[in-house]
Amino acid sequence: MNAQPPRRGRHLVTAGGAILPGRNPFARLIAWRFHGVVDRIDAGLVTGSLEAHLPDGTTRVLGARAAGPSCIVYLRDWRALVRLGLGGSVGWYRAWTLGEWDSPDPVPLFALFMANARTLGGTARARGVNRWLGKTIQFLRKNSLSGARRNIAFHYDLGNDFYRLWLDDNLHYSSALFSDPSETLEVAQQRKAEAVIKRLALKDGDRLLEIGCGWGGLAQVALEHASINYEGLTLSVEQQAFAAERLARAGFAERARVELTDYRDVAGTYDAIASVEMVEAVGQQYWPDYLAAIHRMLKPGGRAALQYICIDDAIFDRYADSIDFIQAYIFPGGLLLSESRFRAIAEAQGLIWQDQHNFGQHYAETLKQWRERFDAAVEAGRLPASFDAEFVRLWRYYLMYCEGGFRGGGIDVAQVTLTRAD
Repeated sequence: MNAQPPRRGRHLVTAGGAILPGRNPFARLIAWRFHGVVDRIDAGLVTGSLEAHLPDGTTRVLGARAAGPSCIVYLRDWRALVRLGLGGSVGWYRAWTLGEWDSPDPVPLFALFMANARTLGGTARARGVNRWLGKTIQFLRKNSLSGARRNIAFHYDLGNDFYRLWLDDNLHYSSALFSDPSETLEVAQQRKAEAVIKRLALKDGDRLLEIGCGWGGLAQVALEHASINYEGLTLSVEQQAFAAERLARAGFAERARVELTDYRDVAGTYDAIASVEMVEAVGQQYWPDYLAAIHRMLKPGGRAALQYICIDDAIFDRYADSIDFIQAYIFPGGLLLSESRFRAIAEAQGLIWQDQHNFGQHYAETLKQWRERFDAAVEAGRLPASFDAEFVRLWRYYLMYCEGGFRGGGIDVAQVTLTRAD
């Protein structure tokens, strides 16, 4: 008898189940009490519109007060609103997996909710028992030295063969920087990497540390740019093996090494530090530690280049006070930045914040192209058989959810240079 291959990614699919159970036998009985959620959503949509086809056969157009994202939703079961009301975006995802709602294109729906996040208030945030349960889970997933390793492995150790199917050829898992939406993802990702390197003003002989080196894409650009000595940090076993082999194969074995090391455990000093979309995995509790480590490891006059994802300061407290779909299913322990708070901590540590450049819509395009590549891989049968249909649906939802967030404008991505003054 042939053994069945292990089902990869099941830990993601089941991760949020403890927060909001799948089928609640009492939900149908109390659903009538949540009919008013439709009215609250309508009142909160100051831009854009939602054409809602409701379970009782009626159709309502919500919002339509000003230009913005326009979407269609088929609400198959009132229980979807129960899940939204109790579990926020986690509950809304569960409702989607159960067929309680669908849409011809969920991306503009997610964009609509993000564009109106301030006025919708807590409509898409967990509440009551679900909120406290989510906060407890987040606390247990905090990024202590041991917790950070578990959280990174949860997402990044799905397998290099998986990520190679839909990322660009150089495996950059962060926003590209487009000059034109028609250009290839490879070209736009190269431009992003070069923009980061340019901020560091590297010269021959410099020591560069990268916190969160991924699969070595930025490292290779930096090593080709100047005769530097490079050290990359990652907590992913899969990434460490791939990046080390990649840089050795490119002829940089003597000038580059990749360590399975937490940034808090590094004792050396460097001329420059790069960190591309790693700080979202740090957690608010550890922002001071992260920035203190950068200050400590930079030589006086040294420069750090960061690329980070932030969420509108006006909704940060509500966002940080509950668990959302991404934190529950995709990035345990993750948290987007409050730019103003993070910057204040950086400056208090003695780091000068310079040359900030925001480019959120470029991330929306990046996510769109990732999804198209992922879909093509699935359609062509190139996805390893160990990933089942539930995982495929989860991953597509994740990519659509994030794309919508950036298109809605409440989430942004930016690059910044931090200089150690003393």
